[in-house]
Parts: sequence; C-alpha cells; structure tokens
Amino acid sequence: MPLAGPSRDVDRKWRPIYAVWELTLKCDLACRHCGSRAGRARPDELSPAEALDLVDQMADLGLKEVTVIGGEAYLRKDWVAIVRRIRDRGMQCSMTTGGRGITAELAREAKDAGLMSVSVSIDGLRETHDRLRGVKGSFDAAFAALGHLRAAGIPVAVNTQIGATSLREIEALFREVVAAGVHSWQVQLTVAMGRAADQPELLLQPYQMLEVMPMLARCKVHADEHRVRIWPGNNVGYFGPYESMLRGQLPQGHMASCGAGRTTLGIEANGDIKGCPSLPTGEYVGGNVRDHSLQAIWEQSKPLRFTRDRTVDDLWGDCRDCYYADVCRAGCSWTSHVLFGRPGNNPYCHHRALEKLREGKRERLAAEEAAPGEPFDHGRFRAWDEAWPEDELEQARRVVDEDAQWLDPRAEENV
Repeated sequence: MPLAGPSRDVDRKWRPIYAVWELTLKCDLACRHCGSRAGRARPDELSPAEALDLVDQMADLGLKEVTVIGGEAYLRKDWVAIVRRIRDRGMQCSMTTGGRGITAELAREAKDAGLMSVSVSIDGLRETHDRLRGVKGSFDAAFAALGHLRAAGIPVAVNTQIGATSLREIEALFREVVAAGVHSWQVQLTVAMGRAADQPELLLQPYQMLEVMPMLARCKVHADEHRVRIWPGNNVGYFGPYESMLRGQLPQGHMASCGAGRTTLGIEANGDIKGCPSLPTGEYVGGNVRDHSLQAIWEQSKPLRFTRDRTVDDLWGDCRDCYYADVCRAGCSWTSHVLFGRPGNNPYCHHRALEKLREGKRERLAAEEAAPGEPFDHGRFRAWDEAWPEDELEQARRVVDEDAQWLDPRAEENV
C-alpha cells in the first residue's frame, strides 16, 4: 500500500504509546463473537526475526506498553522470546487470553520472560461463557488460568464482553471475578464484527445502554470496596450521569474521542498496521512493516490519519448535533464503522438513549447485509427510532429514576 506523502506537523505531534499486537490468528477456542474469526494461523505471519525487528521499531518509535493477543498469543512458538524482547527494550508487556491452554508451567515461563500482567477473557457465567466461546469447559479453564498465573507471581485481570446473552449475568460474574483476586476488570460491548456480525442476536440493542450503565455503576461500588479497577472500553458510554464515576481516573475525567492513530496502534499477525487493533482490516490497514518502516506508516499512512484530521463536520446522524459532539467525536470508530460502513455515528450511547427516552423513543438495529466471512470483516446494519410500548416506557423511566436515586452526588456533574 503506498503511503500518503510527507509527514505533517500533526503526524509528528502524535506518537503511539500503546500497541495491541496479534501474534498469531491461531486459536484453541471457537468464539461465536470473535471479530477476527480466529482459528487457523495466517499463512503469512511474521517470522521470528521479523517479529523481533518490529519490537525494536516500536521501542524506537517511543511505545510504552505492548499487549500481545491472538487468536491465542501462546500458540505462537516464539511468543516467550517476543515478550522477553519487549521487556528488554524497556516497554511494558501484558497479554489478553482466553486462558484455555495456560498451565502452571506456561505461567512460570511467562513470568521468567517478564510478562507483567495477564487479562483473561470471561464473558458470562459457566453455561453462557462456554456457549459463547464454543468449547465446553472453557469457563473453568479461564478461572484455572487465573490461579496458575497468580501462583507464578503474575498480576491478573479479567476482560468481559457485554452482549444480549450475558447482560443479566454480568453482576453475578463480577462477584466471581473479584473473588478470583484480579486487579482490574475491563468491559466492552460485543460489536458487529466477524462472527458476531453473522449472529445479530448476540448484540445489544442501543436502548439497552439504559441497563448497562447503571449496572456498571453498581459494579463500580463493589469494585471500590475491593480495590479492583473497572476499565470501561472505548465503546462503553458516553456522557450520561455515570460518566465521571466510571472514567474519573482518566486525565480528562471523562471519555475522549477515538484515539486510534493518535495514541494507539494495532498490529495484525502478518505485519499489517492499523490505528486500533479492532478496526476493520480492509478500510484501516495503513501499510505493512515488510514494505515500510513502522515510523513511516505511522506518520505517512492515510488510514492512520483519520482521527488526526477528524472534525465535527465528519459526524452524521444523531452524533452530528449532539451537545458533546466536539468532545466525543462519535466515540468508538470501530463500533460505528462495522454497523454502518463509516464512522461518525455511534448508537451505543447512554446520553443518546436517555435523550430518546425523554421523547418516548428508543433506537433499534437490524442486519441488512451479511459479512463476507473474512477476519475483521463486517456487514451492514440499519438503525431507526421507534416509540416505546407504553408499558415498557413507564417501566424504563421508573428504572432510570430509581437508579439515579443512589447515584453518588460527585458523579452527577456531566462534563
């Protein structure tokens, strides 16, 4: 892929501090909601020498932290050597995993290599998790992995996708997660990419943000009691009454616009570079490290520049005229692009759901066009507003009012 031209001041101003690196697409699970459709290794994955060279380029570019993922990172034979090189070059290194193959021995090897933290993916209680992950016993294996990692001296966290099949189990799951001794819990919404695009029934409807956000606020109270950090992903929000409560630890104290290509970097196993690991391959890969240096791709690739150049004029739909438009810039580009084929209008927004509720309306989504079946692909959805059924409208308003009654007064101030 040709580069866009000389580096501009804005391209040199922004530098990636955090990268998520897919070491291999090979996986030992068969997750129904997997955006990359992981399973088999890519035929053109980076060689060991190419991978270590990429580590050096990341360090030279100034990255501070690298999270290795897959597929399953530990299914790549040289993954421990890659972790060790990341640490030797002065960067932090963590891993996100389904945990199925993490044994006590593997955990000790990871500790010896310098792995600093591991987040294990757990998406519901036992039956729901196993069904979503496509392998019976994967729930128990995930919790066993947490134990092996802790025994090896590696701090552990859990990450959870919130979807239609798991929503009502999340609070119960979180209690089990806390009991497992985690330091953090990251949550994000299931997004219509990859296999999830094939199964729209796994997705929340946008109006269900009215349930999601107060539920996470209740979890936050429990988390604070046990000194567990809750980290809402970029597609969880935005700017409702719980924003400061859930994101007060961020520099701005609230959600900011999409950081893809400004502070974050995504790397596919074949060396393709994106501004965010979750973004669709076809539209957002800016180059490959076999063809250009990482620095050249970062500074001169048009697909990595899209948030550096984004203005309110690039927004559309409800996001275009939103009170928070200039701060939020439609939130997570990944979420909106895989729904509508372009960023700039994100229906999964708490503020938006509350505004529609006041008008007696709610927003719904339905699939219109199937995904082609490639890694990081997507179909096409349509969104529309409908009137709340009268009995459900009164119930929704009552629940929102009841949730607001216990809200910490310090969290009531919107940004």
